[in-house]
Amino acid sequence: MKSDLIKNGVDRAPHRSLLKAAGFSDEELKRPLIGVVSSQNDIIPGHINLDKITEAVKKGVLMAGGTPIVFPVIGVCDGIAMGHEGMKYSLATREIIADSVECMVKAHCFDGLVIIPNCDKIVPGVIMGALRVNVPTVLVSGGAMLSGKVNGEAASLSTVFEAVGGYTANKISLEELKDIENKSCPTCGSCSGMFTANSMNCLSEVLGIALPGNGTIPAVYSERIILAKHAGMSVMKLVEKDIKPRDIINEKSIRNALTVDMALGCSTNSVLHLAAIANEAKVEFNLDMINEISNSTPNICKLSPAGKHHIEDLYRAGGISAVIKELSKLNLLDLNCITATSRTHAANIKNAKVLDRSVIKEVEEPYSNYGGLAVLRGNLALDGAVVKKSAVLKEMYVHQGPARVFNSEEDAIKAIYEKKINKGDVVVIRYEGPKGGPGMREMLSPTSAIAGMGLDKYVALITDGRFSGATKGASIGHVSPEAAEGGIIALVEEGDIISININECKLELLVSEEELNVRRKSFKPLEPKIKEGYLARYSRLVSSANFGAVLK
Repeated sequence: MKSDLIKNGVDRAPHRSLLKAAGFSDEELKRPLIGVVSSQNDIIPGHINLDKITEAVKKGVLMAGGTPIVFPVIGVCDGIAMGHEGMKYSLATREIIADSVECMVKAHCFDGLVIIPNCDKIVPGVIMGALRVNVPTVLVSGGAMLSGKVNGEAASLSTVFEAVGGYTANKISLEELKDIENKSCPTCGSCSGMFTANSMNCLSEVLGIALPGNGTIPAVYSERIILAKHAGMSVMKLVEKDIKPRDIINEKSIRNALTVDMALGCSTNSVLHLAAIANEAKVEFNLDMINEISNSTPNICKLSPAGKHHIEDLYRAGGISAVIKELSKLNLLDLNCITATSRTHAANIKNAKVLDRSVIKEVEEPYSNYGGLAVLRGNLALDGAVVKKSAVLKEMYVHQGPARVFNSEEDAIKAIYEKKINKGDVVVIRYEGPKGGPGMREMLSPTSAIAGMGLDKYVALITDGRFSGATKGASIGHVSPEAAEGGIIALVEEGDIISININECKLELLVSEEELNVRRKSFKPLEPKIKEGYLARYSRLVSSANFGAVLK
């Protein structure tokens, strides 16, 4: 056992003395030491229940003969950080989380890990850390929030953001806005749609590092506590069999995850995070895989923001196991991949059934014959851009219009709320990429304002930043190279015509190469927005979005 390095032999008497000072007995030190990595805090609704998940995991580890030892990692709530400087820190914390797992595990020689995250970049962050240290690991998240009810209709966080746009456009009253605010997020848990948090919780099942049920069992269900106990027991089997994260997450399982991603219509952020996870797993990741897999994968689920269903509906319909079972009809997945159960996907889904065809469509009669995400290329995105195709209105699949150029999210939001954006416009928000932001802010506020004001049928938004999983409409993000690195998005001028063709995966700036060369000669990138602290260091080290915005 790895932990023998800190607890066996005469020369480790000082180490054992410190462990005993922490309350561990000789009997406990004879067992495998299992790190229980919790991102519990009292400000993120998806994290306030993680103390209960942690206690359940500890019981599972104890029942299976291990010694659980808890340590924390940080987390930022994307919804609370949205629309101000705080969002610059969101994606950047993913690297701190991964680094924290590495530091704690390497320093203290844990034999195994149970990682307990929830929400957007915390899930990929702990997975990245687990891959880096490569000791037997199981992930169990805190689970999803239940959807709210407003005027008899299901509601979620995206409903509130869009309601702000509706109020600004005089479509609803202040009292109605307050009612939506009070009723849309009724329980703890990760926000209830197929936003980034739930996308990654679902995909962690497909990657194999989480147990079946992790992606869809609601946070407030007792079944989530039972799942956590099973996660604690399962890690002991992985320790016994020496099954490590890189045995589970590999080229085949990442391809599986991308396939289910397409079928579910997950957040565009899933591309960013899967690329970063692949980097830690030592697996080559190419954005062109997205369109290749999308072209052969039917979109069989439409959850909020693309449709009316929420995670609780997917849970009742059979969960991710049922989705995998349905896709297996087309032989789209490698079901021989080993998982955290110590069994293969084939064994895990043996008894899975689709229980509600309104939520999980048959592969023969899907919502569409292609996947929920697409990568666009063209002179405006030489290294790619990403769009949630399944959440774009058909009217906007092909669009051409004048650029409305903004060098920050705040400037764009101000123009939208002041009703300066017209039908047909293409809003360009630049210098919000990994390096230029820095931190690649999510753009839920401007996209929700556009949707809430009824402009999503007419207006596209393009950015080198990124979008919340709650975003819908023709919102194209991750434009690479970004403006801060001299990408062509930095050369766009007010009124330039931009052509979008999602059907053909094209994104073009209709300006001649001669004119672009003239602009290049006079181009000077903006001064860095932040010049000190963590974000300044992050900006100097971070890679482009097409590589997952990982640190070099």
